[in-house]
Amino acid sequence: MFKAKKIAAGAFALCFAAAAVGCGGSKDDSSSHVDQVKIEDTDKIEAIPDGADNELEWLSYFDINPTKGAEKRADLTLFEKKGGKINYTSTTSLTKYDTLANRVLANDVPDMFWYEQKMTFPNYCVKGMFQPIDDIVDFDSDLWADVKDTADQFTLKGEHYVAPVKYVANSVLTYDKDVIEACALDDPYELYMNDEWNWDTWYDMMDEYVKGAEGDEQRYGVNGWFAPFIFQSTGHTLIEYDADKDEYVSNITDPNFDRATDLLYNISKNGMYYGDWVGQASDCFKKNILFFAMGPWAASDTHTPRDGSNWGIVPIPSDPNADAKYTSVEINAYMWVKGSTKKEAMKTWMECAKLVNTDPTYIEADKEKFFVNNPNWTEEMYQMAYSELSSSNWVQLIDPGYGISTTLSNDDAAANDTKEAVVAYMYSSVMKTDDDGAQYTWTQLRETYSGTIDSELKTFNEEYKKFIGK
Repeated sequence: MFKAKKIAAGAFALCFAAAAVGCGGSKDDSSSHVDQVKIEDTDKIEAIPDGADNELEWLSYFDINPTKGAEKRADLTLFEKKGGKINYTSTTSLTKYDTLANRVLANDVPDMFWYEQKMTFPNYCVKGMFQPIDDIVDFDSDLWADVKDTADQFTLKGEHYVAPVKYVANSVLTYDKDVIEACALDDPYELYMNDEWNWDTWYDMMDEYVKGAEGDEQRYGVNGWFAPFIFQSTGHTLIEYDADKDEYVSNITDPNFDRATDLLYNISKNGMYYGDWVGQASDCFKKNILFFAMGPWAASDTHTPRDGSNWGIVPIPSDPNADAKYTSVEINAYMWVKGSTKKEAMKTWMECAKLVNTDPTYIEADKEKFFVNNPNWTEEMYQMAYSELSSSNWVQLIDPGYGISTTLSNDDAAANDTKEAVVAYMYSSVMKTDDDGAQYTWTQLRETYSGTIDSELKTFNEEYKKFIGK
């Protein structure tokens, strides 16, 4: 099944350019149209009670409403209609947890903090940075019931810590439909809709495309961020929670990963992988790269297709041997900082944030704004990028390996050349080479890092057991 051409690793942009396609933007008058999409009040959420503290401190490296104009985000607008106010305290992406820890230790706590896959759970929950949310979120209610299964994966001592308000695709494959047609390849979207989009069809398509290069033409199959999702599409992750043992365990010897790494190894070995950073879909296509694997952000807004473009989007392909379509998604959620006592305001904010991502009225308003700024997107692209992976067609995995320890999980603290913590490095490194140009094998990587993984898990599980009182 496997063949390929050569590229490298990273998180970038991918596809091929039959015609030079740039990165466009919306018309100058779009903002006035966007401002006309008004956010109405709702009786589905109760106002903050009189006498309750209505101001929340948001500690983050980004503002919930960074714009200087009158228009605010829908959730913030609704929260203000319910009597709330959010005060932004700035920190940096690299120092955010240190800042939070110092505030908690000083008993000078902010109220809320952004959930991130890396380090927030379980690590910093076990370290006492956050508090359970069961007093402010009813997962059996109509508003929250649809995320209960996911929230149940974020529990400690039977209490929930994370309430997803929105799911966003971590990475999708963007491609140029005109290139697909010119090369007489099957449209990936049609393959997906026919339940035929998997590792095999993806690999064979890239193989055929790369082999079709003529003369001095250089073609590639894929660029960007996709390796972790190939592992996860098997239904398993490098580190998993063992409910019987009530601890986190290494899954590094799972035979499913032999298949996943064979695929990734051959994509790189056979020249299909372009490993340099590209950054947006249009630039990727100019380099004759068939697929650009990245979050939808890299094909929208300032990276949106220009007039005349004909792009498509599909999910990262599924494992043909798995019993379902598995993926991990980016979870948008707000953590309740330990020590915050503003229960009523936090409850109202969480409900506002969830409602605007659940109620059709608000969803349509958000979608309308998106298409104003991205007029060359299609309904098909929007569905694949923003709805499909959170649908019942997919099973969402939580990957605990990103939240165990600094060594295993925190890329910001990584000292290696690729600035990847061990888990992220393991997911992508069969596509990398050593200093002599030899490509790493999965066997080599397992032997090199299994001891580190076991040691880090031992330390974390001791802390975890102490936290839960065992």
